[in-house]
Amino acid sequence: MDGANTETGSVAEAFLRALKRRGVDYVLANAGTDFAPVIEALVALAGRGEAMPKFLTIPHENLAVAMAHGYYQMAGKPAGVMVHVTVGTGNTVCALMNAARDNVPLLLMAGRTPHTQTGHIASRSAPIHWGQENFDQAGMVREYTKWDYELRVGQPVDEIVGRALDIALAQPRGPVYLTLPREVLADRDRVASQPLPPTDFAAPQPSASHIGEIAKLVARAELPVIVTANLGREHAAVGALAALAERYAIPVAQPHASCVNLPASHPMNLGHAGTELVAKADVIIVAECEVPWYPRYVTPRADAKVVHLGADPLYARYPIRSFPAEIVVPGNARTALELLDAALADAGVNQNAVKRRRGAIAERKAAQARAAAAALEGASGSKPIRYAYLGDCLRAALPKKSTVVIELGVPPDSLELEEPGSLLGVSIGGGLGFGLGASLGAKLAAPDRMIVSTVGDGSYMFGNPTPFHLVSRAANLPTLTIVCNNGRWQAVDSATRVVYPHGLAAAAQPMPLVELQPSPEFTKVAEASDAWARRVDDPADVPRRLEEALEVVAGGRQALLDVRMEHGVR
Repeated sequence: MDGANTETGSVAEAFLRALKRRGVDYVLANAGTDFAPVIEALVALAGRGEAMPKFLTIPHENLAVAMAHGYYQMAGKPAGVMVHVTVGTGNTVCALMNAARDNVPLLLMAGRTPHTQTGHIASRSAPIHWGQENFDQAGMVREYTKWDYELRVGQPVDEIVGRALDIALAQPRGPVYLTLPREVLADRDRVASQPLPPTDFAAPQPSASHIGEIAKLVARAELPVIVTANLGREHAAVGALAALAERYAIPVAQPHASCVNLPASHPMNLGHAGTELVAKADVIIVAECEVPWYPRYVTPRADAKVVHLGADPLYARYPIRSFPAEIVVPGNARTALELLDAALADAGVNQNAVKRRRGAIAERKAAQARAAAAALEGASGSKPIRYAYLGDCLRAALPKKSTVVIELGVPPDSLELEEPGSLLGVSIGGGLGFGLGASLGAKLAAPDRMIVSTVGDGSYMFGNPTPFHLVSRAANLPTLTIVCNNGRWQAVDSATRVVYPHGLAAAAQPMPLVELQPSPEFTKVAEASDAWARRVDDPADVPRRLEEALEVVAGGRQALLDVRMEHGVR
């Protein structure tokens, strides 16, 4: 075969070469007995000076997948995750749910218990090789992966790796799963294969004619509203949204922002509070937003026209999702907004309505600012520490080129972030433990940025803190972790009060299954891996401690603040 791979060595060596050729620079690995051929191959390739991904040892699979999640959202390219057979796969599932819901392309690789009991150098050699075999290992993750496969004897490795990554990167993006039997990896690579370069994917284009119909709706609307949560994951989309919203005075609501979709200072950015306008709008544009409003609290007018834009605007992988849809336009949402901006220039926009909206939104933003200021009044002397106050202190302390990872920590709106890529929010998949790993992945992708994670105390415990701090130290990935420690499962408390606002549980002291008391001293967990760590009880100490912690991280050492917070709803 012309240009075929004629390199010698094991299948494992060929596999590592293929990963690197296809643009996988990092593999986050928690290996087991199944990866002896991979370990041998790492040493062999290194000895010959061959290019291969950098492998990092991550001593918990949940943390490894969360790292790949944060890495992709910062770097825009997938990482590999390598785990141990069935048990390692099982430990990935919580974080894999988050990655699937956030359309994060990652290559999850798992060992496969040896098929043979004897006759091969890699045949079974320990009791676990019987106990860890499943009839359908991939069945554990099939609902949260786009594709799964098992590498087989005699197959061209480049083609298998290429197909896995092509499917992961095709829109809508998501995780894929590949199992690797020990015997196959240990075999000599005798298959002539054509090394394939990374595929260049064109963004799916929205229908221009349908965008023209949306332009007609917006042109004659009195109050159009754009609702988004995830548009800014494509950084260029932030500018497209900003231009459209400013030119035509279209307010932007963000019910659960996972990223910076608009600069905080943008005159049309209403943040989470803007969702109230859903009930008043005559045209609603839902752009990359899984849950644009919560029907038990707010619903659109009966005559409102609702349109949906995005790579998968119907969210086909969600079993039930019922929101009105006048027009649905699959395709790249940034392109759709740019086309809409251009179409509105010839659509006869009602400029009087634009002027009225501009004034009304300015008044609403001013009222929001007054309410935020009132919430902060006296907060520096109010115990326990308030969430809004901690967020405001962090906003003031953050240096330029910072990214904040939030998992049930401070409210994103309080940070007033301006730059695309400066916020990574938790997936609505709800798998706790995202924040710690995502912060390491973000730091791996952007070592020159200040990475700060703000997580709840429950999220911190779910995030595998001991492995997290170990990896931060071992891989030289210093971040600041702020534990918003309210000593309880606040989400459980709040949900119980939503269902039974006047019930027995609402009056119970304490409410069952909510308290996380006595709270551990999280500083000691961090200090075990040489982190600079402080507990903060006094709100007056928050600014000073933040300044100290950020200085420590800038100097190359990880830091943690255990901040004792209020128990109320943020």
